[in-house]
Amino acid sequence: MIIDCHTHLWENSRQLGRGGAECLRRMGDGAVFSADPGSHLAAAQCVDRSWVLGFRSRHLDGEVPNSLLARFVRSYPDKLLGAAGVDPCADDAYDQLAQVAYEPAFSGVAINPAAQDFHPADSRAGRMYEFCAQHGLVVFVHGGTHLPAGAKLEYARPYLWDEVLRDHVTLRVVLCDLGHPWPLETIALLAKHANVYAELGGLTRRPWQAYNALCQAYDFGVMDKLLFGSDFPFFTAGEAIESLYRLNELAHGTHLPHVPREQIRGIIERDAMAALGVSARPKV
Repeated sequence: MIIDCHTHLWENSRQLGRGGAECLRRMGDGAVFSADPGSHLAAAQCVDRSWVLGFRSRHLDGEVPNSLLARFVRSYPDKLLGAAGVDPCADDAYDQLAQVAYEPAFSGVAINPAAQDFHPADSRAGRMYEFCAQHGLVVFVHGGTHLPAGAKLEYARPYLWDEVLRDHVTLRVVLCDLGHPWPLETIALLAKHANVYAELGGLTRRPWQAYNALCQAYDFGVMDKLLFGSDFPFFTAGEAIESLYRLNELAHGTHLPHVPREQIRGIIERDAMAALGVSARPKV
């Protein structure tokens, strides 16, 4: 089974908030990223399931409507999983969570402390973590990748999650992009906390960074905590898989270490739903 744990959906760049369109232009270098439902399905042909991550930020005045994600996921329940965009410091955060908990399309929530202007250990966010742990919702955390100028990079540091994870030991967390640009901090968290995982979406387009990060993860014995992700629309699942399998080409003809191919295959074919305790059955 191949599960893509990191994809996006939006109707237009305005939904990404202030600076979102400029961020896309910088990343695309002239390319146009289309994240509509048709493009999403076409890019996911080679995977069994894809997690679609939402976005909401009162700080940047951006929102991809959770209703859009829910309709998309409900239309393809055997192919898609949803993580609703929730701003834990918004005035209506609890109302958002209540809707998520009883919507069959959603098995998690997606947050971005840097873009939402909150410290991960903020007490308001703590109430969200408690709710997610009680209702079996996975928390997907965007970090320091794809940030507009108005985001606050200091809140993207992975080590800030150590306090959260000590206080919420049953909370299941996925750190996106292996916590880029601080993969070693993420690897330390993976080794320390049982219910923390990381996916590789934002690194698959950066082979040298991905190679170094996987060598470090292998050395620290946390390869079983890594999940596959493409970061669509910035990369398709097929491109991400090919990039991972070709990482060792960087070490050919050198004395640099290789990441065992079976370990890379283990990441790509890992059953993320089972690892995260997510059921494919509808909520009742």
